[in-house]
Amino acid sequence: MPRVLVVGSANMDLVVKAPRMPVGGETVMGGEFSTVRGGKGANQAIACARMGAEVWMVGCVGRDAFGEALVAGLEADGVRCDYMRRHPTAPSGIAVILIDASGENSIVVATGANAELGENDLRQVPGFSAFDVVLTQLEAPLGAVRATLARAREAGVTSVLDAGPPTEAAKALVGGPDVISPNETEAKALLGIPVTEELEPTEAADRLIAAGARNVVLKLGAEGALVARPDCMERVPAFKIDPVDTTGAGDAFTAALAVSLARGDDLVRATTVGAAAGALAATVFGAAPSMPMGEAVEQFMRERGAS
Repeated sequence: MPRVLVVGSANMDLVVKAPRMPVGGETVMGGEFSTVRGGKGANQAIACARMGAEVWMVGCVGRDAFGEALVAGLEADGVRCDYMRRHPTAPSGIAVILIDASGENSIVVATGANAELGENDLRQVPGFSAFDVVLTQLEAPLGAVRATLARAREAGVTSVLDAGPPTEAAKALVGGPDVISPNETEAKALLGIPVTEELEPTEAADRLIAAGARNVVLKLGAEGALVARPDCMERVPAFKIDPVDTTGAGDAFTAALAVSLARGDDLVRATTVGAAAGALAATVFGAAPSMPMGEAVEQFMRERGAS
């Protein structure tokens, strides 16, 4: 069984469905409200476990009802929480999510206890060499991400960085992981390019490689993904689905990619598995609840001739 260490965030998602996104100063009457477990780190830990990996998570939650629910949910999905810390004063992180009628989402995150995750938490993990892949994201503090990637490299373990949500300072991390996986908006942010500026995916990937990235998996939504290395590029097509909620699709994609790499698959094959997992996740409401089981991903791929 592949062994994966996930370092990252855990949030409680406060989700409102609405017919459309409001513009500035506008109030839109929404519909259903729900609380759903989320956070990029927790989502990806759950997705890795459901894909058949043995998973440990390093993270920080508050000593509050949300924190208890987040840890209990991780454990119920088979994630080992030996390295999850309960902060004595900071509240658990939350995300406020709006979902429109097409399934697209808009998210605001209050990081809470996630901001307290640091190098001391990583020191609780005795050895990174025990893992096949280390997976992290930019919802964790940059110091913790930087230390995670450094320890993975020292141990000779494959590292994967989900490059969302990016910040100006995150540009310094582009060359840190073995695989960096942004979406198009995140790639522009990492390159210091305005979101409104047009940039072809191949050019974005080329620029990330030039900036020091070793391998890039550029997530392109309904257009699939682009796998880029210093010497070649290859497109991976999307699986066509009718989306219900895209909130956790990127997390399912990156987690499935990581587990596939941990099993020894090459990067193109791992990206295809990721694309299938992301597509399935977009057909289910909620973040953590939408992370697909490995058997479902395999069947989905077989039905579409991609197994």
